[in-house]
Amino acid sequence: MRSLAFVLLLAACGSDHKPRTPGSCDGPCPQSKIDHLVIVIQENHTFDNYFGTYCTAPSGSAPTCTSGPGCCEAGPATDPSGASPVVLDDNQNGTRDPDHTEGCETQEMDGGAMDKYVTGVTGCSNAGNFAYAGDAAKPYRDLASGGGLADRYFQPLVGQSSANDMYFARAQFVFSDNDVKPNAVDSSCSLAPNAMSFTGPVIGDILDQAGVSWSYYVEGYGDAVKSQPDCPRPNPDCPFGVSLYPCVFDPSDIPIEYYDNLKDDPRVMRDVTKLASDLDADTLPQVAYVRGLGYHSEHPGEGTTISDGATFVTGIEELIAASDYAPDTLVLVTWDEGGGYFDHIAPPPDGSDGKPYGTRIPLIATGPFVAPGTISHATMEHSSLVSFIEWNWTSTTGQLGGRDANVANLGSLLDPSKTGVTVPQ
Repeated sequence: MRSLAFVLLLAACGSDHKPRTPGSCDGPCPQSKIDHLVIVIQENHTFDNYFGTYCTAPSGSAPTCTSGPGCCEAGPATDPSGASPVVLDDNQNGTRDPDHTEGCETQEMDGGAMDKYVTGVTGCSNAGNFAYAGDAAKPYRDLASGGGLADRYFQPLVGQSSANDMYFARAQFVFSDNDVKPNAVDSSCSLAPNAMSFTGPVIGDILDQAGVSWSYYVEGYGDAVKSQPDCPRPNPDCPFGVSLYPCVFDPSDIPIEYYDNLKDDPRVMRDVTKLASDLDADTLPQVAYVRGLGYHSEHPGEGTTISDGATFVTGIEELIAASDYAPDTLVLVTWDEGGGYFDHIAPPPDGSDGKPYGTRIPLIATGPFVAPGTISHATMEHSSLVSFIEWNWTSTTGQLGGRDANVANLGSLLDPSKTGVTVPQ
């Protein structure tokens, strides 16, 4: 079966193309030379999961250099209990989903001691929580080697995916764990117990006010819209094979679906297959978020593999790199939260909304604005992406009244000689 990457690339090459005008802005001109931002969001892996064996500085050494694997800390050889890590390969990833609820993660982090992931908390601790990925994560290490990697990027909230996803849009606490699903298309196919809507503003509202184009490209969204009122049939290559997550679109992964003024708006909600045609037609929004179906997100359990997720992400990367948008596009790849896996770096103090940070997760930056091998040590989180968007396209941060007002920006990952301006750190 053809991979998604192949299908997208084939679509991009299959139509007549009119080149973009070099140096032009596709809307309000940004402060930097970054006229397009693409954020690819994966699921449920910590920094140590994927980069514990990539980084080579001794664990606990806190290096201050900023170029190459020697400038970020390796994961420890044993956890505080003395246990050795398991190998997180595709089989291990697909077999077990660690408990990553707020309750378990809070106890496992143990006030920053990070010492109860393997033993100490009944029903939460497990030897499989201490895991380093093998070759399946190599595509991400290659992206980091050719671009930039943030080694102090944290999930903004202790607990599960949906609550953390809200920080991509709202930059502050909205609800806990996966306790709420939106009143949006395919809500009945989501396993979350309660359907609710919220009021903004969110970053999309700020962009709309500024005349900046933006969109979510979501795999399976087109099938969800067409299949109403029933749940879509699962893709035949989804290992779980049922009309539920991870095989079909789940609106609880998409934060704008919780807001009535934006949910299911065809202007901003698009199927991921539209990305190729938008690139080819020179209609890529200035800010774009990309989400794959669950079995392309690396979310552990239910047969989901790291390799399928990496193939999805590298396909998106290759699609953008082969387009006329490559010279002015910054691509960011991150994970919504750590999935209940061990990481050896204690989170920072609570955020400005009074809610506690969770474990580190990777943030990878690629494109012409990042010096190869860059390592950032700035403390960042999903709200940092919101702050950058506000700064780059409106010049004013903190418009959402949340953490966007005081989190670190992305400057530590970017090369001022390439961006044309010093992006705040």
